[in-house]
Amino acid sequence: MSIRILESQGSTLVQDLGRPGFSSWGVGASGVFDRRAFRHANTLLGNREDAAVIEHAGSNLTLRASRPHAIAITGACGPTSVDGVPVSVGRVIELSAGSVLRLEAPVVGLRYLVAVAGGFEPKPVLGSRSRDTLAELGPQPLTAGSSVPVGLSTAARWSGVINPTLPSGAMTLRVSLGPRDDWFSFDAIARLFTTSWQINSLSSRVGIRLDGPKLERLRHDELASEGVVRGSIQVTNSGLPIILGPDHPVTGGYPVIGVVVDSDTDLLAHARPGDVLHFSRHAI
Repeated sequence: MSIRILESQGSTLVQDLGRPGFSSWGVGASGVFDRRAFRHANTLLGNREDAAVIEHAGSNLTLRASRPHAIAITGACGPTSVDGVPVSVGRVIELSAGSVLRLEAPVVGLRYLVAVAGGFEPKPVLGSRSRDTLAELGPQPLTAGSSVPVGLSTAARWSGVINPTLPSGAMTLRVSLGPRDDWFSFDAIARLFTTSWQINSLSSRVGIRLDGPKLERLRHDELASEGVVRGSIQVTNSGLPIILGPDHPVTGGYPVIGVVVDSDTDLLAHARPGDVLHFSRHAI
C-alpha cells in the first residue's frame, strides 16, 4: 500500500503541518510551504486536516500506484496526466493499481502538492512527517526508487472542484513593521514599500532572497541573536532582504525590519526566480 517514485527532477519532500513547540530545543516548526493548498487537498479527499502530502518543486515528477488510490493535486498548475491522459488539478483523481501519474513543469506557481486518501505515512520524527531541509530532520527527500506508505481511508471524498487561486502577476504581501525597523533610515523603510523586488534564484524553503536597492541602516552595531518566525524580513549585511520560509532557523542575528502577515506567506511557496514582489503596509 504505497506510492513509488519513478522520476523526480527537483525537490520532492513529504510535508504535513510541521512540528511546532520545539524551538527551545533549537528545532523549527518546518511544515508544508503552501498551507492553503494543503488544506484544499485534504478537504477534497476527506482526510484528517494534518494528513501528510508530497510537496514537489521542480520539473517532472512521476509516480506509480501499487493499488487503487484517490489523489488530489493542488498548489501549482501545469500539465498533469494519468497513464498519458490529461487530468485536472483541484479535484479528486482515481488511480488504478499500476497507474502512472506524471506532473510536468508548472506553468503557474512553483510547488505542486500531491495528496492521497489516507495520507502519506513515512515514519514521523518528533511527531511530524515534515522534512526540515535546514535541520535535515524528518523523512528523507524522495528520489527515483523511493516508496512512500499510504494510510487507509474510509472517508467520503468530495465531488467538487477547488480552483487554483495563485496570482497571475506580481504578488503583493502585507507587512507589519518591526521589531527592528528603528535600525533603519526613513528612506530605507519607504524603499521597502515602493520597490519592485525580484526573487533571487538562491531562494529556498529556508528563505526567499530578494534583489533590489540596499536598505540603509541607522545602526551598525551587532544584534544579539533573537527569535524569528516564518515571514520575518531579515536585512543582511549586504542591505538586501530575506523573507524567512518554513525551514527557517529558530534564531537570527540580522535585524528584522518587518514581518509578512502569516497567511500571506503561503504565496511565497510559488515565488519563482525573477518574479516581482511588492510589500504593502499592514497595521496591526
